[in-house]
Amino acid sequence: MNTVDTTASLTALMSELVNGTAPTGGYMLNRGDRGLIAALDKLTAKDASEIVGGGSSIAAHVDHLRYYASLMNRWAGGENPWKGADWKASWRKPSVTPEEWENLKRALSDELNTWILVLGEPRDVTSAEFSGMIASIAHLAYHLGAIRQMDRGLGGPNANNEVDAFSTTTIGS
Repeated sequence: MNTVDTTASLTALMSELVNGTAPTGGYMLNRGDRGLIAALDKLTAKDASEIVGGGSSIAAHVDHLRYYASLMNRWAGGENPWKGADWKASWRKPSVTPEEWENLKRALSDELNTWILVLGEPRDVTSAEFSGMIASIAHLAYHLGAIRQMDRGLGGPNANNEVDAFSTTTIGS
C-alpha cells in the first residue's frame, strides 16, 4: 500500500502531540496546547529525574521516546533496526544533569520532528509497517499522558469552550 492518502493525517496528529495544536484546535489536544516539547521545557533536570510513585522518571520516558523515534527514523532510512533493538537500554537513564537534560530534550525534538517529516513523505509500505507508523502516534500519546500524570503542571489548557479541529473542517471533503 502507499501512504499518499494518509500523510496529511499522520503528520497532523504527530505534529500536534510534539509541537502543539493549530490555532483552530486539535484532534487529540485542547486548543492552545503547546505539546510535548514545550511541556518538557518547563522542567528542570532535577524535576525530570524524580522517580514518581516507585516507577520511572520523566527523563526515562523522554529517553525511551527518543530511542523509539530514532528506530522509526532508521527504519525509514532503509535499515532494519528492530533486530538489535535494546528496549531495556532505553529505560536505563532515570536521572540527568542539567546539560544531559538539555541534550536529551534537543535529541528528542530532533528525532520526533524528523519522524514528522518522514510521515509526510508518501511511501510504499506493508500492512505491518503502516500499523507501526500509526502506532508511533499512539505510543507518543500514551507517553505524553503518562508524563503529564507524573507532573500535573505539564498539562495543557482545559477543555472549557473547546473548539476542535472537526468543527473547522468538513468530514469527507
